[in-house]
Amino acid sequence: MSAERLDAPGGLDVTLAALDKRARYKLLCAAVVPRPIALITTLSPGGAVNAAPYSFFNVFSEEPPLVVVGLQSRGEGALKDTTANVRRTGEFVVNLVSEEIAEAMNICAIDYPPEVSEIDAAGFTLAPSQAVGPPAIAEAPIALECRRFLMLNVTAERDLLVGEVLRMRARPGVVDPASHRLDLDAYRPVGRLFADLYARQQDRFALERESYDPARHGPRGDAAE
Repeated sequence: MSAERLDAPGGLDVTLAALDKRARYKLLCAAVVPRPIALITTLSPGGAVNAAPYSFFNVFSEEPPLVVVGLQSRGEGALKDTTANVRRTGEFVVNLVSEEIAEAMNICAIDYPPEVSEIDAAGFTLAPSQAVGPPAIAEAPIALECRRFLMLNVTAERDLLVGEVLRMRARPGVVDPASHRLDLDAYRPVGRLFADLYARQQDRFALERESYDPARHGPRGDAAE
């Protein structure tokens, strides 16, 4: 257990509404870590493939199979390519990020002009999808082919995207096709921290989840005796 309590003097206790947007972003991004990274591919109106990374991302449920993504607009409310493409087509692919493609993923975060392909700049190749129009990134360890389930325009700068996962694909060795067990050493996922920091997931430990036993887990004191 921590030597200090959350309510001990000298800690942080702040109302988020009292902070400006930059301070809120800094605190939330630094506190909620590590975050998985969705390198999302979509199709432009002309058929060009757009690729952009998002770390406001996670799995939401298995029935139905849903993922959630926080999308951000450009300055003055102009839509980024991913947001505009998903609004128009309702389809996207979440390419998960491993150590092998982390640097290339970061290249896709550059704000290229529309005529420049992030796929080409990063040196990626494409693999056709089976359930949606946008292709997957062939070098990704896992790809989730998704259809828009819900898209909520929260503010002029933020959209909440909920996607239904229609199909999941993985490189050989990452997920066993028979048992569906995932090999973390083959996967080597990367997590987003804050600023320019990322995390490898190689220092792991296990905690067995126990079933409730009144003799072991009951209230402390005489009532448990």
